[in-house]
Amino acid sequence: MAQKLELLATHKIPDNEDLYTLIDFLNRTLKDKNLIFGVSQRDGQMIVSVYET
Repeated sequence: MAQKLELLATHKIPDNEDLYTLIDFLNRTLKDKNLIFGVSQRDGQMIVSVYET
C-alpha cells in the first residue's frame, strides 16, 4: 500500500546548489518523525516542500 503524503508547507528561495545537501540531511534526520522534504527548481528559484506521511 502506498503512503499518502500531505503537503504541509512550501517556500521559494533563490537558487542554491547547497540546498540539495540540506534537504538530504533533513530527510535522513527527520524520517522517523514522519516528515519528508523535497526541493524543485523553477524559474531560477528553488521551491522547498515539507510533507507529512
